[in-house]
Amino acid sequence: MFLSSCRLAGITACLALLPPGSAWAQSAPEPEPAPAPPPADVSAEDLADIEKALGQEAAEAARTSGTTPSPPSASPTSSSGILLSPSNINFRGLELSFILDAAAAAFTAEKPLQSGGHDPTANGFNLQQLELSVHTAVDPYFQFTGNIVFSQFGVEVEEAYASTSALPASLQLRAGQFLTRFGRLNPTHPHSWDFVDQPFALGRMFGGEGNRGLGVEGSWLTPLPWYVEVIGSVTDASGESTARSFLGSGGGGVSSPLDFQFTGAVKQFFPLSDDLSLIWGLSAADGPTPSGYRNRADVFGTDVYLKYRPLSGGSTTLVTLQGELFYRRRQVPQDVLSDVNGYAQALWRFSQRWALAARYEFGSPARGLGGAVADDPLDPEWTDSRERLSANVTFWPTEFSRLRLQAATDNARWREQRDYSVFLALEVVMGAHGAHAF
Repeated sequence: MFLSSCRLAGITACLALLPPGSAWAQSAPEPEPAPAPPPADVSAEDLADIEKALGQEAAEAARTSGTTPSPPSASPTSSSGILLSPSNINFRGLELSFILDAAAAAFTAEKPLQSGGHDPTANGFNLQQLELSVHTAVDPYFQFTGNIVFSQFGVEVEEAYASTSALPASLQLRAGQFLTRFGRLNPTHPHSWDFVDQPFALGRMFGGEGNRGLGVEGSWLTPLPWYVEVIGSVTDASGESTARSFLGSGGGGVSSPLDFQFTGAVKQFFPLSDDLSLIWGLSAADGPTPSGYRNRADVFGTDVYLKYRPLSGGSTTLVTLQGELFYRRRQVPQDVLSDVNGYAQALWRFSQRWALAARYEFGSPARGLGGAVADDPLDPEWTDSRERLSANVTFWPTEFSRLRLQAATDNARWREQRDYSVFLALEVVMGAHGAHAF
């Protein structure tokens, strides 16, 4: 019954449908009851007088008790249809949020090997991004989601798509520009990451902005006894915002179906116990490359996410383990190159406001059919293996802000010495923002 009603909105949304006593359900505060609407025969002038009287009574009570009255909050029944608060910006059903990510950085290398489009890349202050997120229900059949990113040098439409909300048989479609659901980290945004920067494995496979493009995606929540979601998408393989392994900016348009990128994924969720759960995914992508006529590239990946969170005793402890492994094969003139990249990370949130995390990354040089290191047109410098180790400590002043101190050592073996980096990052969030993936 649960699987048939789960609408493919994602694991977090599915878990929200479970009864409070279920082993899969996540602990969350009970929602406050919505305020009752004013009687129909009360005029706007009467409401203003009532609110003024209530304010005077609150001020009088504060004077007698020695406390400071709280400022009145915006009413969800405002005649303007506008609701403004730190946790909600709502204009007549249009939910907005603003997310600022900025960091101070120090590098020992003159040319840091950062691969993410939102990574700190220079000594001094870095504006990683200001993201405007928009979400609304269009009608009973479609929802609209948009993510617009502002930087010091321009504005970028990162995602803009419509998704269905009323298809039968646990099916869902979305169309527009979106991050493909390849692996675990690619479809997410920087503010949901456990680290300030992107793993270089993801940047090497898919570029600084991840694997995204214009197209259409379908997903199906299977009726199996455990959570299994099957996803497939067809997107453009050309343009600046597409996968690095495929056509990218070297594309010449679409002349046949073979000029598209095809992506597939399977997501599975296993509740191992009341406190322990596991997500395991498999992904694959295929598309054309600019290295020659009808040359193709294939990327295969697997991802795992293990989460431990005690539900009893009011504990705030959280332990997560996450990892992804990528294998890529691509055709070049008179050869086929392959390389392997990946990362593994652990996070321990030992109190409500503090957490520690560590991450290990690795990557191999491209090798030809004979197994020897080959000249790689994508990474001419990458002639040996690379490893990077990062660690950070995170502090949440509130649920709307986050401070993070992160340090890393980067061992690119084709360089003469290791590179070191330190980041101090600030993130603030204002407005209604959708739940992150479980």
